[in-house]
Amino acid sequence: MAASPSDLRRAGNEEFRRGQYGPAAELYTRALELLEAAGEAAAEERSVLLANRAACHLKDGACRLCVADCNSALELVPFGIKPLLRRAAAYEALERYPQAYVDYKTVLQVDCSIQAAHDGVNRMTKALLEKDGVNWRQKLPPIPTVPISAQTRWSAPSAGAPGANTPPATAPQREPDQAAANTERARTLKEEGNELVKKGNHKKAVEKYSESLKLNQECATYTNRALCYLALKQYKEAVQDCTEALRLDPKNVKALYRRAQALKELKDYKSSIADIKSLLKTEPKNTAALRLLQELNRA
Repeated sequence: MAASPSDLRRAGNEEFRRGQYGPAAELYTRALELLEAAGEAAAEERSVLLANRAACHLKDGACRLCVADCNSALELVPFGIKPLLRRAAAYEALERYPQAYVDYKTVLQVDCSIQAAHDGVNRMTKALLEKDGVNWRQKLPPIPTVPISAQTRWSAPSAGAPGANTPPATAPQREPDQAAANTERARTLKEEGNELVKKGNHKKAVEKYSESLKLNQECATYTNRALCYLALKQYKEAVQDCTEALRLDPKNVKALYRRAQALKELKDYKSSIADIKSLLKTEPKNTAALRLLQELNRA
């Protein structure tokens, strides 16, 4: 007998709990394909599946895919807390701090008791203040006003939803929450690493970044650790970290630049030049990259 969407969803949750995020995402995708024909009647269930698949993408560091799934989930069921929180985490990983701030603030309109959203707002406020100065609020996208109906809808279990009281509907809600906890812990460790870098303690920062990466493979954490490896003259490790970062984000400027720096020190000038040229396609006026290219051409 063919598996039902509920069966596939349960199986996806089981894979997720075991840390098998790719297989979990595939199972959620199969469940979504089965529900497509149901149209509006399955909107809520499809939204949950998309939010669950987004959690898989977030764990795998595929932040742009996470954002896309959260967008789709929120189109089906506006102001869902989980897709908003996961999209905020993905935006934060992509260093799109204004968008992350807006999502965290929107979550707090829906439910002001969610600590992860309060913490997110505090982190984004600090990051935006550093980036844009005291007038950072003027550069924010508009924060949507959450209607009262959405606030009451999410403040209590949606008992009237189809299948809401059955185990298949309630079980998957809990599974990807572990991802949010891990992502939060990983972010804290990354920030501790960043503070150590500012103090020049690169060796200790590497330890923090390594702990963070065990919980959440994030592009920025790899490029941060690569910076430390460069400072510690561990060039092969720096190359490996930049390669991992580029697997997650193939056009990442920091990863391309730092890998080029490491390859130069390893005397692999050809590969270093190739990385700089790739970087300059994205940022043709990047002065540091242009300067490094000049050095490589003289090498």
